[in-house]
Amino acid sequence: MSLFSRLKESLNKTRDNFTRRVGILLNASSRLDDDFFDELEEILVTADVGANTSMELVERIRREVKNRRITEPTAVGELLCEEVTKILGEEVPRLAWSPAPPTVYLVVGVNGAGKTTTIGKLAYRFKQEGKRVILAAADTFRAAAGEQLDVWAGRAGAELIRHQAGADPGAVVYDALQAARNRRADVVLVDTAGRLQTKVNLMDELKKIRRVIERELPGAPHEVLLVLDATTGQNALSQARLFSEAVGVTGIVLTKLDGTAKGGVVLAIAAEMGIPVKLVGLGEGLDDLKEFQPREFAAALFSGLAGVKEE
Repeated sequence: MSLFSRLKESLNKTRDNFTRRVGILLNASSRLDDDFFDELEEILVTADVGANTSMELVERIRREVKNRRITEPTAVGELLCEEVTKILGEEVPRLAWSPAPPTVYLVVGVNGAGKTTTIGKLAYRFKQEGKRVILAAADTFRAAAGEQLDVWAGRAGAELIRHQAGADPGAVVYDALQAARNRRADVVLVDTAGRLQTKVNLMDELKKIRRVIERELPGAPHEVLLVLDATTGQNALSQARLFSEAVGVTGIVLTKLDGTAKGGVVLAIAAEMGIPVKLVGLGEGLDDLKEFQPREFAAALFSGLAGVKEE
């Protein structure tokens, strides 16, 4: 199955909540007046695109309708797809790589977002590409985290560096980087805690982990990947702000996109945070973590609207 087909399938719930309602609006409207644009904005807001992004998107469409002298509401579907693609970015955002190994990815996010699973799938992907991968179990707070990562290491064929529960996460990361040097590993994936109920302590811990990485390997981490659960909608945006302020997030991994009607949050993250979505989770399988393709995402999201070309 092509990526477009997978995206289209995964976005079924979001399309039911969002695109179907847009289609009804386009077909039921006789003119492009203030009532039309107000209703379009309301649909966007309720699809978790967010108030600010929805307002900006509708204003863009208003301008283009005027500039292109569009009079038919059904023509707005293609225009909406174009403007969403511009917000998401025209280019496919790739993961950064170090010119000399190891490349270090610091992976952050709240508990339950799919952080450890994402690390396991990334490890599997890199192993399939012939790379030597080390996982650092730096979530020493949650007793089951190390065991969970151990299972993923086994499935992916990666090596695991872990300490006992309650150990210093910085020490785990230090040992993982030393092991990466000694074993000539290509990639180090660092798992971290995500207990937001002790927000200040967590952010201080993440900052410390980042300092250890920077000290031991200048130029690293090469990516700080924030794992967000798409089903949380606008809460994902507040998490993005929080983690970005603490550790400088460089890319988003959006999980559970196949199980939510709130896929519109992708637009809010791109527009309001300026952080690229780099990977999306489209299922439970080892190979269900895919590079984010903005054009294909927009085409899949608006599939079925008049004028929108399917990839």
